[in-house]
Amino acid sequence: MSQKLKVVYFVEPDAAMLAERAARQFVESTERAVAKRGRARIAVSGGSTPKAAFGLLADAARLWCGRMPWRRIELWWVDERCVAPDDAESNYRMTREALLDHVPLTPEQIHRMEGELEPETGAARYEAELRDEFRLEGAELPRFDVVALGMGPDGHTASLFPQTAALHETARLAVANFVPQKQSWRMTLTWPVINSAAEVFFLIGGADKAQTVKEVWLGPRDAERLPSQLIMPVGGILTLLLDRAAAAFLPETNTEGYSFIERDE
Repeated sequence: MSQKLKVVYFVEPDAAMLAERAARQFVESTERAVAKRGRARIAVSGGSTPKAAFGLLADAARLWCGRMPWRRIELWWVDERCVAPDDAESNYRMTREALLDHVPLTPEQIHRMEGELEPETGAARYEAELRDEFRLEGAELPRFDVVALGMGPDGHTASLFPQTAALHETARLAVANFVPQKQSWRMTLTWPVINSAAEVFFLIGGADKAQTVKEVWLGPRDAERLPSQLIMPVGGILTLLLDRAAAAFLPETNTEGYSFIERDE
């Protein structure tokens, strides 16, 4: 049975405005989750755009950032490189330096992937933590309130890279994934877990992503080559936050700065 997906996209003029839009998205999505469920479980990704957005969220001088209900948040990661938490390549380190060192989150609210462990061990420990914290039974999936993703020029998202084993995993919650293109191990949430979230959005900036954006959301289905096509939230709506360079080959937005694409998957 095919699934209908509505891809809503917002286009900002440049990288700075994209980071501002992303930070506001974090605030507004978190507020919605807390209003509905009393807390917000958020999974974040690495990359330059999230880093800039985290820097804005950590700036107490911005009045709208003061709305962020930090004490109601549980922070998780979408993926991680298999490195120590203080390594320059660590997604956790980036998030800590840009955000965690500056906001009132306690250690109990922070659930990092242990990239310093043997990859399969680290992934298994993260899955066990997910099952425990979300109180899952059997094949039940965790339901994050917000998942923030990036996308590479090759169409990967999270650490779901083209032609890698993790693309075919549907039973696990988190897996180790060897990425031949990078000659390295990663840990990642699986795509069924991402798709189960209440809200999923991509942050994508740069001209080097423009052709891939077009192929992923306007082209034919080829998820083995373009893993971002696996992201089809169960709610039927996917949000893209783009700068003008990344959106160069998408149809123009309306006068309010957004548009949408409907796909049958």
